[in-house]
Amino acid sequence: MARRTTKSPPPDDDFEERILDIDVVDEMKGSYLEYAYSVIYARALPDARDGMKPVHRRIVYQMNEMGLRPDRGFVKCARVVGEVMGKLHPHGDASIYDAMVRMAQPFSQRLPLVDGHGNFGSLDDLPAAMRYTEARMSGPAQLMVESIDEDTVDFAPNYDGQEQEPDVLPAAYPNLLVNGSSGIAVGMATNMAPHNLGEVISAARHLIRYPNADLDALMRHVPGPDLPTGGRIIGLSGIRDAYETGRGTFKIRATVSVEDVTPRRKGLVVTELPFTVGPEKVIAKIKDMVGAKKLQGIADVKDLTDREHGLRLVIEIKNGFNPEAVLEQLYKLTPMEDSFGINNVALVDGQPLTLGLKELLEVYVDHRFTVVRRRCEFRRTKRRDRLHLVNGLLVALVDIDEVISIIRASENAAQAKERLMERFGLSDIQTQYILDTPLRRLTRFDRIELEAERDRLNEEIAELTRILESDAELRKLVSGELAAVAKKYGTERRTVLLESAGAPVSAVPLEVADDPCRVLLSSTGLLARTGLDDGADGSDSDTGKGSGSSKRAKHDVVVSAVPTTARSDIGVVTSTGRLLRLTVIDLPMLPDTVGPPSLAGGAPLTEFLALDDGERALCLTTLDESSPGLALGTAQGVVKRVVPDYPPNKDDLEVIGLKEGDTIVGAVELRTGDEDLVFITDDAQLLRYPASQVRPQGRPAGGMAGIKLADGAQVISFTAVDPAVDAVVFTVARSEGTLDGATEGTAKLTPFDQYPRKGRATGGVRCQRFLRGEDGLVLAWAGAAPARAATSTGTPAELPPKDPRRDGSGVPLAKPVAVVAGPV
Repeated sequence: MARRTTKSPPPDDDFEERILDIDVVDEMKGSYLEYAYSVIYARALPDARDGMKPVHRRIVYQMNEMGLRPDRGFVKCARVVGEVMGKLHPHGDASIYDAMVRMAQPFSQRLPLVDGHGNFGSLDDLPAAMRYTEARMSGPAQLMVESIDEDTVDFAPNYDGQEQEPDVLPAAYPNLLVNGSSGIAVGMATNMAPHNLGEVISAARHLIRYPNADLDALMRHVPGPDLPTGGRIIGLSGIRDAYETGRGTFKIRATVSVEDVTPRRKGLVVTELPFTVGPEKVIAKIKDMVGAKKLQGIADVKDLTDREHGLRLVIEIKNGFNPEAVLEQLYKLTPMEDSFGINNVALVDGQPLTLGLKELLEVYVDHRFTVVRRRCEFRRTKRRDRLHLVNGLLVALVDIDEVISIIRASENAAQAKERLMERFGLSDIQTQYILDTPLRRLTRFDRIELEAERDRLNEEIAELTRILESDAELRKLVSGELAAVAKKYGTERRTVLLESAGAPVSAVPLEVADDPCRVLLSSTGLLARTGLDDGADGSDSDTGKGSGSSKRAKHDVVVSAVPTTARSDIGVVTSTGRLLRLTVIDLPMLPDTVGPPSLAGGAPLTEFLALDDGERALCLTTLDESSPGLALGTAQGVVKRVVPDYPPNKDDLEVIGLKEGDTIVGAVELRTGDEDLVFITDDAQLLRYPASQVRPQGRPAGGMAGIKLADGAQVISFTAVDPAVDAVVFTVARSEGTLDGATEGTAKLTPFDQYPRKGRATGGVRCQRFLRGEDGLVLAWAGAAPARAATSTGTPAELPPKDPRRDGSGVPLAKPVAVVAGPV
């Protein structure tokens, strides 16, 4: 075992040799624990009561002692730093000035405690030296030390015992939650997000009124952090975790709008960045990504930030690129989206604890109860002392002539004092006060004033006693004082809260109007919403050739569309029989266009819904329970009409009980209930019958027989067609060649009225005659004309001309077709 020994001193007759053997392990353990405790308690972690570390507390207290109140002039920061360092904080001036600067930066604290004058830096630049800058207390800082001279908090000696400093500040508002904190101690760290003053005080008042309130009740007042730089918070589940356990993570996104930055070019205008992220950092990252060819579509980046307009970062987009798509790349590759990890570690009774929202509020409220109670006791004692003197003076004024006579007849002041006490029954303090009172205070008018003061003091003492003896009155007083602070210094929320990353709009209800719109699903799986006035069919004529118009763009084949409103929910029916709820407000909004909408600005469906392997989205549906409901068709020939019963509290519903190995091939929301249901099988059989022949069933039901299948055959298409409109049937016979999952073969486009109605569960009629080498259909569709086709990548594809023969053969396709849809 390694040991440390002291050197033996020189022999001395008067010196007794003492050599101590100390275990190095014990010495290191003890010394390190002392160091760790010092860092935790005296440097890195804030107190849960006033939300301050020692250096911040000393700065605010010393500025108050120096009289640097908001109504006074500014003084050099170097003077403040010198006073704090010399009297209270035995550390370097740099650490004090850095803390002071942060307290003055509006982008660092939600409610700055220092009113700075000069260059206090930015997110990208350092502040000026302390000899150039000036400061004084802000209004909120004065509230932190309000009534500190009324015995509201305990004081302790400073580092050299020559001064006194407060252990904690009275804190008229929950500073820890409002301004947050960050620090790294030994073996632990804290990282707390700022919040809105009005929301935090509202939650504290609710907790005062209802001490047993749960987290859900408090989160109705404090839904999430409110960062000084604004932005958009994504991931409310992480915030709830933090409020419940003290630890959680959420993402912050920049606030961006799409504007015309030049007459011919659009741009992304950034007005708010994530907390602690500066524009220079974003610009540098964008340039690096563009140079590495990882970021495309950006023409230029300009920082137009100024004092008048605030942050304004303009990102110009090249022509031909969609701004929303570029923005998604920016979120993924640059600091325009950043993570914030909450770790609510604070000192409670000198011990570091991880606290949730309720615990933080409880610690503060209890501290405020103690402060107000001690303040009331102090004020009552002061008023009682004053009342004691006033009563004594009034006794003397009743017989002022005798008082004067006794004083004149006394040999000295001590004899006068003794004789007055004996004659009038006064206390020592009262008698001394009478002797010290000038004769000019003994007039008749002064007596009236003293009687009025006595009555006022009695009322104030009674009021203070009532507060101290009643817990309800104490709570009412604390709650009222918090309300006054919120009214004076409360501001509107700056940070918008979003449920998920796919929601580019605020979760606050009034942020977006509940306007009518349509939700569109493209053949490539993109989702978007658009106005009800946008054209969607895009056809040039009824000839069927309109589907191949050269004006059509990639991704513009809309396979499903539903009318709804912006703040509603819709459903997505999948091939496994699930109906997944989707919030419309989360979807990107397409700009108004003339003609067919292009979903290039849409977002992939997988950003909003989690689909299983092999599961496909078939159609969109409203959740209106007054509609005729859904119609479903499966590969094994089962048909079902679903009773529209969609509980609002469930996001994942089963709409059919599928048999083992079966899957849904088609789903459609009926509009009138008078549509015809159409099955098409891979052996080229088409069955058409009215939807009224299918009885609606509840969601768990398994459906009924829809079509009679030949041995080995299966259904490849199921649709619903309104018999009152012009409709067509499109089929593609199987051939040997395939390309990118799309089918090459012979295709046929036939008028729908060529196929007669048959009964449910029958075999139907033939819809295409196979040529040599063809043994079945690989693609089929029936719906309203004109039909529109696309390849698997969304590229438009031409369809053959209409063939009036019901069972005729097809003609070769110019391009492989993967999907066909009608007007929506």
